[in-house]
Amino acid sequence: MAKEFHTRDGKLYCEDVAAEALVAAHGTPLYVYSRAAILERYREFDGAFAPLDRLIAYSVKANGNLSLLRLLARGGAGADIVSGGELHRACLAGVPPERIVFSGVGKTVAELAAALEAGIYGFNVESEGELRALAELGAALGKPAPVALRINPDIESPTPHHYTRTGHLTTKFGIPSEDALRLYELAASTPGLRVRGIDVHIGSQILEVEPYRQALLHVLVLVDELRARGIALEYLDLGGGFGVSYDDGGAAPVAADFAEALVPHLAVSGLKLVLEPGRYLVASAGLLLTRVLYVKEMGGKRFVITDAGMNDLLRPSHYAGYHHVEPVQRHGGRPVVRSDVVGPICETGDFLALDRALEAAREGELLAIRTVGAYGFSMASTYNARPRPAEVLVEGGSVRLIRRRETYDDLIRGEAELLD
Repeated sequence: MAKEFHTRDGKLYCEDVAAEALVAAHGTPLYVYSRAAILERYREFDGAFAPLDRLIAYSVKANGNLSLLRLLARGGAGADIVSGGELHRACLAGVPPERIVFSGVGKTVAELAAALEAGIYGFNVESEGELRALAELGAALGKPAPVALRINPDIESPTPHHYTRTGHLTTKFGIPSEDALRLYELAASTPGLRVRGIDVHIGSQILEVEPYRQALLHVLVLVDELRARGIALEYLDLGGGFGVSYDDGGAAPVAADFAEALVPHLAVSGLKLVLEPGRYLVASAGLLLTRVLYVKEMGGKRFVITDAGMNDLLRPSHYAGYHHVEPVQRHGGRPVVRSDVVGPICETGDFLALDRALEAAREGELLAIRTVGAYGFSMASTYNARPRPAEVLVEGGSVRLIRRRETYDDLIRGEAELLD
């Protein structure tokens, strides 16, 4: 967990600001990010692959807050996007289009056209239909579309949940290897396209290096076959999905571990490397602060009911994801009690932690949920007509509001004026 979140005199701090002070100013639930933690993680990742010509394209879906995107862009990062909305965000935040790659299986023609006109670095194409749509657009606009085919290597990557495994043939992602040569030859002979690279992405929250090495070796064979046919590539996109530790006792590879296994093969290839880290850069840099509303016991269980729920943090319910939960202020001598930390949503699946050994929580106190910088706010919703939380960015002793808390009026914007 990021060292920028630490305890002083029994109280939790983000950098030099007490969590209690953040809540006093901005309320709960509240997402808190450490600027130093994000930049340090980015520099570590980028530095590990420094021997190569590279583009570190931050995966916007992990956390698309404009201030965080701008922070990373100014640090040198590009963006991996999966929608027209993420393209808009990235450009508005100052990510140069030539540092943007566009992934995703269901890009609309309007999204493809917007990205082509913006001048992005490359499209990671996931079907023959998408390839042909891009060819038509490129011809119509007089601007050949830069493409890479996303290869599905049929690798069952070891991720914690089957929803996050994307490298095997029974998922919707990518193009089967046996179709790759035919489609590359089609792309190379089509005036509206410009063959630029090759792409592979095998999943998310991967805590082993070997699957990446296998995926790399798989696509390097295709690279050699393409060269033999006169099709030269400029870059190899190895995707993202690099995992992090969500608990104190867990261990995860660091960027240097991945680089040690991958850089030698990539250096020989002569290709530019594109990587798409998201979770790895921002997960541990985020904290969710929530207040305990009520504590009750029923059916032999203890329920700690908080003002944050599955609409604020979906990962525990959707992925059975673990997040460390702790009181913001430590009280020595309190008993440890097994508890379910649950939210106010009218769903049994609304929980943040189940059967967790916690210091006995008291009504009104604050809890901190760790490692929520990725897929926390980005997956938040207004379910049950609940406004989404505010977000703040801490730098040393200063705090900046980077998203205001939604209001009830925000929830009905787009509807109220249509009432008859």
